[in-house]
Amino acid sequence: MAPSTDTTEKGLERLICTALTGAPCDAQQAGGTVAYPPAPYGGAGYICGRSGDYDREYCVDLVQFCLFLRATQPEVAEALELNSDNPTRRKFLARLQGEIARRGTIDVLRSGLKHGPHHIDLFYGAPSPGNTKAAERYALNRFSVTRQLRYSRDETRHALDLCLFINGLPVATFELKNNLTKQTAEDAVQQYKRDRDPREKLFEFGRCVAHFAVDEHEVRFCTHLKGKASWFLPFNQGYNDGAGNPPNPNGLETDFLWRHVLARESLTDILENYAQLVEKKDRKTGRKKREQIFPRYHQLDVVRKLLAHAGQVGAGRRYLIQHSAGSGKSNSIAWLAHQLISLKKNEREVFDSIIVVTDRRILDQQIRDTIRQFAQVSSTVGHAEHSGDLRRFIEANKKIIITTVQKFPFILDEIGGEHRGRRFAIIIDEAHSSQGGKTSTAVSMALSRAGAAEEDETPEDAVNRIMESRKLLPNASYFAFTATPKNKTLELFGEPFEEEGQIMHRSFHSYTMKQAIQEGFILDVLKSYTPVNSYYRLVKMVEGDPEFDTKRAKKKLRRYVESHDHAIRLKAEIVVDHFHEQVIALGKIGGEARAMVVTSSIERAIQYYHAVQEYLIERRSPYQAIVAFSGEHEYGGTKVTEASLNGFPSNKIADKIQEHPYRFLICADKFQTGYDEPLLHTMYVDKMLSGIKAVQTLSRLNRANPLKHDTFVLDFMNDSDTIREAFADYYRTTILSEETDPNKLHDLKGELDGYQVYTPDQIETLVELYLSDAGRDRLDPILNTCIHTYKENLDEDGQVDFKSKAKAFIRTYGFLASILPYTNAEWEKLSIFLNLLVPGLPAPREEDLSKGILEMIDMDSYRVEKKAAISIQLPDADARIDPIPAFGGGRQPEPELDRLSNIIKTFNDHFGNISWSDADRVNRLITEEIPARVAADSAYQNARNNSDKQNARIEHDKALLRVMTALLKDDTELFKQFSDNEGFRRWLSDAIFALTYTEAKA
Repeated sequence: MAPSTDTTEKGLERLICTALTGAPCDAQQAGGTVAYPPAPYGGAGYICGRSGDYDREYCVDLVQFCLFLRATQPEVAEALELNSDNPTRRKFLARLQGEIARRGTIDVLRSGLKHGPHHIDLFYGAPSPGNTKAAERYALNRFSVTRQLRYSRDETRHALDLCLFINGLPVATFELKNNLTKQTAEDAVQQYKRDRDPREKLFEFGRCVAHFAVDEHEVRFCTHLKGKASWFLPFNQGYNDGAGNPPNPNGLETDFLWRHVLARESLTDILENYAQLVEKKDRKTGRKKREQIFPRYHQLDVVRKLLAHAGQVGAGRRYLIQHSAGSGKSNSIAWLAHQLISLKKNEREVFDSIIVVTDRRILDQQIRDTIRQFAQVSSTVGHAEHSGDLRRFIEANKKIIITTVQKFPFILDEIGGEHRGRRFAIIIDEAHSSQGGKTSTAVSMALSRAGAAEEDETPEDAVNRIMESRKLLPNASYFAFTATPKNKTLELFGEPFEEEGQIMHRSFHSYTMKQAIQEGFILDVLKSYTPVNSYYRLVKMVEGDPEFDTKRAKKKLRRYVESHDHAIRLKAEIVVDHFHEQVIALGKIGGEARAMVVTSSIERAIQYYHAVQEYLIERRSPYQAIVAFSGEHEYGGTKVTEASLNGFPSNKIADKIQEHPYRFLICADKFQTGYDEPLLHTMYVDKMLSGIKAVQTLSRLNRANPLKHDTFVLDFMNDSDTIREAFADYYRTTILSEETDPNKLHDLKGELDGYQVYTPDQIETLVELYLSDAGRDRLDPILNTCIHTYKENLDEDGQVDFKSKAKAFIRTYGFLASILPYTNAEWEKLSIFLNLLVPGLPAPREEDLSKGILEMIDMDSYRVEKKAAISIQLPDADARIDPIPAFGGGRQPEPELDRLSNIIKTFNDHFGNISWSDADRVNRLITEEIPARVAADSAYQNARNNSDKQNARIEHDKALLRVMTALLKDDTELFKQFSDNEGFRRWLSDAIFALTYTEAKA
């Protein structure tokens, strides 16, 4: 007996159609005559269409289109003579197709069409609650699905598995595959690329909002078919913090697509509030290009969940959204902002104004433009750039106000008192701890009712007002987006939950780095990580053997060596050679790859810039470098800036790096966070990195590009363990292991009081004077008395301990004051007092026992050794991070003294040179025999006598390789170092070329 279950693609077609319409929509079914009622998410609400009703010339299901118009606008349908094929109908259909080609299906559905004297509505949007007439109109929309749609005008055998229509206009296509027949969604992707001609009217840009490749386990989609260049992206729910979909006990893993996402009301919501044709300016050509946007699953999911929760509970809540780089955060923020405008609870708007705060200047413009394109009325959006803008925008009823963290504190002073009682949604991009500190306090004081002082306010009233204003506002909801939440951010904005008796905090919604990497939205920057070890030999240049502080001396020696001109030059050569030989020569990103050089200081960035530029010229490379740093810096006795070195304004750097001949971006701090450049492929790191800084810096490489398949990191300063630890906290969902214990403030206050640097009366008097705006001449005497006590009564260790604990109190109280459910006037007063006192406390006098060491040494040799490239594996578990440390204190460390000779020996041993079994023989080979054999090479002699230095060097290197290969039999040790040790090979080649070329010329 044959099995009854249909495991073919047709079986999947039938299953989807049955879920959408309640019927299998077989090819012989008449269909298309019944208007189904609207369905809730996950319901039906579709009609079965027929392939024969599809007009391939005008790309419309004529039966569904005519039924919709006759039911909703009968006079128009009659005037357009839609019942038969005639010139009037053909003229209208040509007009309809022309408008779709120009504006896109989304806008035509939203805005309708003008034709002659008629305005034709082509879609009725979702009704607002209680609007009976709008609900009746919405019910007349005809959502239909057609199986095996024969779409081609030239080749009628070509058919799509499924096509979705709204009122006869196609909006989505499907290619279905079945794992049981050994085909997957990837085969469907290849079918779209190979067999679906993008010149066909159905596949033209802007007509369908998405093309789906689907099997039982995975969904992928594309918004713009371009043949082989089509870019399909995953559209999956995610599973175990990674790619894919969770097991579905009630059906297929991918049925969320047709049961929920594409259900009648959900698809309406997507078309009205998410999907969009946008214009973007090409930074290279300046031309405008159009892109069609369709939300990815996690974007749709987070915005809908935030809207649902805020609509249910109203203002006054906090939300943390942990979304990895590559999550499309700009669009998520834009969609959230413009839908929060109309969010209602009990028929009243939940928020009066939406304030978007971004910490990144580059993203500021991006978010502003995105919101403007999605907002139905551009006048609802304002950008608070100058002082007074925020007050003006609120008074003008601007619904969305965008500003930056840098400008925000200055703008807050301009907010009028009458606006402090309004309800706000504050969307924070890249929520770092700065938003939980002074900036957040300034926001709160400006927007809350507690921010205004009463006329008869006493000092005690002022203390209570400040404490209350530091609380997160009851009249504002905070939506904080970040890829790398710190402990403060998790405790401030995260959701509390209990586990094993401990209160922890986690994000409201997460889209992890793991999922983003597995789905291909970002690349794994740790997959090809190559540490480079540096080896030096220092020599003592003085006869005596003085003592120095070992720890400080070694730090100075390392800094001296790594910034030495010779070291920078050598590393610059490695950078340039590697980029040419391993990036450009291998055609990375279609030959368009760029590199970033990360340096530890402005001076070192400028050093690198000159060294790289000089070596590029020596190599006769067609490429150039750009240097990026802030402000003006003195270098070589001259004041220099980015612009003076690069030859163009600073604001052009992001555009110029995309253009020829620029390939290297050499940075000192700038561009290491918030910079998205998909052409960045390789990073050369010469800076100590750890924690969030390491994640943010290396993540500049992870932006996806259709031609970008890998990245590369060459690291001169860090080891793989440090980098692994940094990324482990943010690979999956980050959880705060426990809350900050407020009792630590009692402990800190008791320990500070015990030093008797101040008295309770001094605190009371100073706080009262400060809050009544007294002058410095009344504050300073109290502070100076306390500073005198600190210097005279505390020894060195006591001073270190007091100052450290005072800073810990300020830090911890400043954070806890915004989240504790109770207030403590003593803490508040002590915080005010210490904020004024600590800046005046002198650091303990500390003698530098390493002073002068750099004048007594010189660098005898320097080399680097590139280790094997490794793939750093991250732990596959949720990361738990500790709360902010609510402790302080410490003692002045005792210096460890040692003789200069011992310090140098230890240093050289740590970064030791090569040890040879027969040093004398090797020395003779290197200084006598090898140079003689190379100098006697005829090809090298000819180039040396008749060519320039560059060509002579090329022939020299070939001659040296021949000589070293000949030595293989006699000296395997030397040959092994030459072949395996890049640093040794480079040094030997430079040394012998200098000997043979210079002597011959002389």
